[in-house]
Amino acid sequence: MDLDKAIQNRRCVRKFNPKKKPDWRTIIECIDSARYAPMAGGNYTLKFILVSDEEKINRIAKACQQDFVAQAKFVVVVCSNPARTINLYGKKGGCYAKYQAGAAVENFFLKIIESGLSTCWVGHFVEGQIKEILKIPEDTDVDAVFPIGYELEKPMTRKAKIDLDRILYFNRYGNVQMKKEEGGVE
Repeated sequence: MDLDKAIQNRRCVRKFNPKKKPDWRTIIECIDSARYAPMAGGNYTLKFILVSDEEKINRIAKACQQDFVAQAKFVVVVCSNPARTINLYGKKGGCYAKYQAGAAVENFFLKIIESGLSTCWVGHFVEGQIKEILKIPEDTDVDAVFPIGYELEKPMTRKAKIDLDRILYFNRYGNVQMKKEEGGVE
């Protein structure tokens, strides 16, 4: 699958096929793609936890307060410790850690789609419970939870995305046309 197709086909899946279990090695290949995301100062702050234990997955689903998470055969929990970026960049380092987590997670998410697997980016969870279940250190943030499996059924329609002309401006906020501005180049 090419990149444009993966981006356009990306969607959150909340119904997984109970009869098909992904190969964990494929998920590791998807996690590997996260290593190529931009990192502030070259400081990689992310960790990935691949969970296959059914009891832990059920507990994670409860911590997410979303039952569909328990349907997945695997769950990937993404976490990060922003200490190094904060040490390098001060207060902004905390923001940078979140930006790089988002960039790495998008790489991972797109690779999941390319691999024929399905997931949903879960950002709502009780962080303390996830940390307790997976023995995550207190100074490490839980950034996201990804239940992974094979999609049970293809949706009938795809939700329309916002039109590009509603989010794109030229040379200044609110300018919707590409035109020559004073002193600028067309």
